[in-house]
Amino acid sequence: MPNLTNSYETVFILSANLGEEGTTALIQKFKDLIEANGTIESVDEWGKRRLAYPIAKQPEGYYTLINFKSAPEFTAELDRIYKITDGVLRSLIIKKEIKPAKAAKAPKQPQAEANAEA
Repeated sequence: MPNLTNSYETVFILSANLGEEGTTALIQKFKDLIEANGTIESVDEWGKRRLAYPIAKQPEGYYTLINFKSAPEFTAELDRIYKITDGVLRSLIIKKEIKPAKAAKAPKQPQAEANAEA
């Protein structure tokens, strides 16, 4: 059976109370976990942001976005680890849909040339 991989993106919000070292350690932990079970395409650290509403009585959180490819079974394990890790306020994992490429339409040059000549 071929090795099936899908593209995913995950966003997680870490507690601002962890401090810079704690935040860096947790982000590295999740990057290592994803790398062990798939391939990381990109990591985008959005930094500390104000939350729209307090989560666990905290007005700010540290946002991180990771795009990766992995087997479908890994996302359930990653979500479980997010839920049991202290310091993770919220997390979200989304499967990215790959849109099929549309056939390129032929340019309408004959009509454009007719308008230019007139």
